[in-house]
Amino acid sequence: MTMTDPYTCPSCSCGQNARTVAVGPPQLEEERPETARERVNRKWNEVLQETRVAQTGISILFGFLLSVAFTSLFGELAGLDRGIYVVTVVLAALATASLIAPVSLHRFLSGLRVKDELVDAAARLMVCGMVLLALTICGTLLLILRTAVPSLLAEVLVGGVMVWFGLCWYVLPWMIRRRAGRRR
Repeated sequence: MTMTDPYTCPSCSCGQNARTVAVGPPQLEEERPETARERVNRKWNEVLQETRVAQTGISILFGFLLSVAFTSLFGELAGLDRGIYVVTVVLAALATASLIAPVSLHRFLSGLRVKDELVDAAARLMVCGMVLLALTICGTLLLILRTAVPSLLAEVLVGGVMVWFGLCWYVLPWMIRRRAGRRR
């Protein structure tokens, strides 16, 4: 005997069945196809979750970078290090704008029945924001490592980190997407 207890998703009131509680032995259910509305609501919820994670990271990093300018050691930064700092702060500001933009888009476009376009725009802004976030992290790392190790070693280490970001954030998803496309 199986009983279900559907309820409306509490985070967005999208009307989706957010949980099913089964009583008794598990039974395999055939997955029904999503409606267009369910798909766009799911995609929007996924973008919101991703945005929350990325916004937290960039907010902490941006706050740290802004506070550096008010430390006593900031005055001792050489010209190149000061330039790295300025570029990194600007990258952090751009990343912040890109990663918070989906919230603004939603606020201004809510109720206009353009959620498909909203999801597409938000996804593009997220990708842009993630590139800017990776560059910000690498700039911050370069600035810190240049004070701890010789400059060439710092640059090599940051280059390695950039390659790792590229592999984890872009190459791996691209490979999985390509493999999934072949199976269809």
